[in-house]
Amino acid sequence: MVDGERLPGAPDRAERIVLHVDMDCFYASCERMREPELRGEPVVVGMGYEPGETVGAVATASYEAREYGVESAQAIGAALENLPRRAENPGDPDAGYYRPVDLDFYQEVGSDVKDILYDLGDTVREVSIDEAYLDVTERTAWDVAEGFARHVKQRIAREVGVPASVGVAPDMSTAKLASDHDKPDGLVVVEPDDVREFLAPIDVADVHGIGPVRARELREMDIETAGDLASADPYELADRFGDRGRDLYRRARGEDNRPVEPRGKPKSLSRESAFDGATDDFERVREQVATLAEAVADRATRKNAFYRTIGVKVVTPPYDVHTRAESLPGPVDDPALVDDRTQDLLGEFEGESVRKVGVRVSNLDFSEREQTNLDGFGGDESADGGGRDPTRGGRGTNERQNSGQVSLEDFE
Repeated sequence: MVDGERLPGAPDRAERIVLHVDMDCFYASCERMREPELRGEPVVVGMGYEPGETVGAVATASYEAREYGVESAQAIGAALENLPRRAENPGDPDAGYYRPVDLDFYQEVGSDVKDILYDLGDTVREVSIDEAYLDVTERTAWDVAEGFARHVKQRIAREVGVPASVGVAPDMSTAKLASDHDKPDGLVVVEPDDVREFLAPIDVADVHGIGPVRARELREMDIETAGDLASADPYELADRFGDRGRDLYRRARGEDNRPVEPRGKPKSLSRESAFDGATDDFERVREQVATLAEAVADRATRKNAFYRTIGVKVVTPPYDVHTRAESLPGPVDDPALVDDRTQDLLGEFEGESVRKVGVRVSNLDFSEREQTNLDGFGGDESADGGGRDPTRGGRGTNERQNSGQVSLEDFE
């Protein structure tokens, strides 16, 4: 594997195993992390619902809210007609909870999910804040692919706290359709020999790459399902839609040979761990952070990644997320330094009750050049009388962030 691309002689399509991971109603799920009492309730995330506001739209509606006719991108006025605010109708069982968009928080949670995906996938292609493809051909096999996908879901639920739907297939298009097939919190595996049968009944509008206009044009050709599209005359499709027609024909047949290619290197590497309820045992917290620091540093070394920033995340009850990060003068690969700095940053939280901790290295550099010499962190040793410990000496820029929710300036 070189830079996310497969070497010659890599497994063919029949052996390829692709996961599509899609977070369910992601913004609403994030709000439920912060407010567990919202679980099972209709939740709408958007803007413009505040008193006096007349313009706004729905960003995400939970499945419970969708039952009332609330949809993403819907005008907030229409949403309120279908589902009044619980804050203004406290006794109404058919009212819902509205929350403003908090992108910083959602990006932080999404980054935590992506860290797990990068840890588990051979190659990861990020699509959006809440969606990604993974090539896991070298990590698992078809006879145990369902168990591997379940492990992905369980790690996301356990370590981050949000639900995900996962589709498994030999190609990207089918994997995406599989992840949509049994939402929410679904898991669908489509093995190579079952692809055509799985795709056949799917509405043609749901085939990857077909929008409303193209779907209408296909229906005019009596093509209603993916099965119809797979059985259509490819030359007629090419005459009508050009190269795009050929692509859609192949995708309807499960012949999507696109490799899972990353859109770029990861921006950070991290690991997190939640306690069984909040703990006041700070020594236990320190031990957990030390374990996470070792794991993150080892992962950076294995990925040939140098880092300029080292940080910790501490979650205190009910779900207040605090981040602390320290920037270094230059990129390093130094596990001892990661342990030292994370323990130092963690010290501020001694005496706090802690639900969850995390360690992250960021501002990554994947170049092959020499890393910064730690002896130079504090300048010339002889200038201060000699003998300064380079891992404790001049800290570079100590950038510490604190917020009731999340600061991503350096931790992202």
